[in-house]
Amino acid sequence: MSTLEEYQQGKIILIDKSLDWTSFSVVKKIRYTLQKKFTIKKLKVGHAGTLDPKATGLLILATGKFTKKIAELQETTKVYTGTIKLGVQTPSYDTETKEILPKEYSHITQENIEQTVQHFTGEINQIPPMYSALKRDGVRMFDLARKGIETEIPSRKITIYNFIITSISLPYIDFEVTCSKGTYIRSLAKDVGDYLGCGGYLTALRRTKSGDFSVEDALTVEEFIDKLN
Repeated sequence: MSTLEEYQQGKIILIDKSLDWTSFSVVKKIRYTLQKKFTIKKLKVGHAGTLDPKATGLLILATGKFTKKIAELQETTKVYTGTIKLGVQTPSYDTETKEILPKEYSHITQENIEQTVQHFTGEINQIPPMYSALKRDGVRMFDLARKGIETEIPSRKITIYNFIITSISLPYIDFEVTCSKGTYIRSLAKDVGDYLGCGGYLTALRRTKSGDFSVEDALTVEEFIDKLN
């Protein structure tokens, strides 16, 4: 059992984030639990890389003095697994919003998909989704999006080190992606659908690795709390 001093000096906590939790809500819950456990009013806790509410998997938390390492932890390469649904889109590029713009997809072949994957491998320009935690003039983009306010989002250079199709069962494509910091897999799913000419969006996403850390070594929030008690 770790001591209060160890948490204050700094610890890395690996959480397997469940569906529909926000990254902030995980941090808030873990911070509250630790403060209650050790009967203290304040303990620094932060996360090293946001996971969308509709994504699951590895969320790295840092406590105490280790919060100074968050920027360094965020720079690492990430690995994700997920599923793209072709033939339809959503405004958020994932399951948070309703499907729109259905298109025919039955003509899409495995060769089409494999060629598309190659097109999106390497250093590419990517436009983040409107439904994101990025800020414009101090306002979160997803707050603007939910109010129906559209704004131009500049593209950014990201790197897709590896993009593997693990299964095809149209309209669904399962994949594994290894990528740089700042990559939006939702945007990648949308761009793949656009490139194929039929549209597409992300129906499932799981972060399995971040740098040297793996989700296999992580605990759910509930497991962490049970272990702490």
